[in-house]
Amino acid sequence: MITLDQTPKGILIAVGGNEDKGTFPFKKKRFHLNFFELGILRRIIDTMGGPQARIEVITTASMIPEEVGALYMRAFTVLGCDNVGLLDIRTEADAHIPTHLERLRKANGVMMTGGDQSRLATIFGGTAFHQIMLDRYLHDETFVIAGTSAGAMAMSDIMIKGGSSPSSLLKGSVRLDTGLSFQKNVIFDSHFVKRGRFGRLMEAVATHPFKIGIGLGEDTGVLIRHGNIIETIGSNLVIVVDGHHIKHNNASYAAPGTPLSIEHLLVHVLAYGNFYDIKDRKFSHVPFKD
Repeated sequence: MITLDQTPKGILIAVGGNEDKGTFPFKKKRFHLNFFELGILRRIIDTMGGPQARIEVITTASMIPEEVGALYMRAFTVLGCDNVGLLDIRTEADAHIPTHLERLRKANGVMMTGGDQSRLATIFGGTAFHQIMLDRYLHDETFVIAGTSAGAMAMSDIMIKGGSSPSSLLKGSVRLDTGLSFQKNVIFDSHFVKRGRFGRLMEAVATHPFKIGIGLGEDTGVLIRHGNIIETIGSNLVIVVDGHHIKHNNASYAAPGTPLSIEHLLVHVLAYGNFYDIKDRKFSHVPFKD
């Protein structure tokens, strides 16, 4: 079993959800989004190698995979990509189909859509498909794993499974589970700003204080190189929650349903073009020097 004890050569792109996919002639209101040529999807394409890149869209997290898949296929086509495929993986058995594995081996990158992050962890965890993704992420510097909403939240080893935002910071209100372990030292949360998930991420970090909490705003994401250096992309904000300097913290012994008490939780607010070093826990408004 491959682990992330070594520095990965590939790139992760975790997006908070509702990334701009272009304005299309659909009747349903949720499809009517303004189009930014240089937005997140354009950055994903460029990182994967440009319009000629082979991109596989993974809709496993969604309960409406055909609809979601069609939306992304159209979005990538509008951006000039005509080498995009849709991997229809709905069961664990599907994640062992040889043709799916071969397509993954040939792809420059994958895009995991939103939905339910638990479906991603349950269906892919421990499969041949998952192992190839880990292997390529570790050893192939041209390989990109992108994910939005649930697709981003499932990237870490400890994953937020659910929990009510209004009830957060009451012991046990946030449910955690095992993710896909592409990133070992962070916990992602999505739709972070509009849905007010600050307390939810704070509770997750209080429970695991040596993890870095990364709250991804809508139409905003982080591009992570070397498993460590974050670059903020998109139009909104990324919130970084660092629990390494916590002093008082009652998360380990508070009774279920009672308020948490946390002293000295450090928070950073990152906008487009800001950087963050996960290992050294440092913020920068300019790229770090090699």
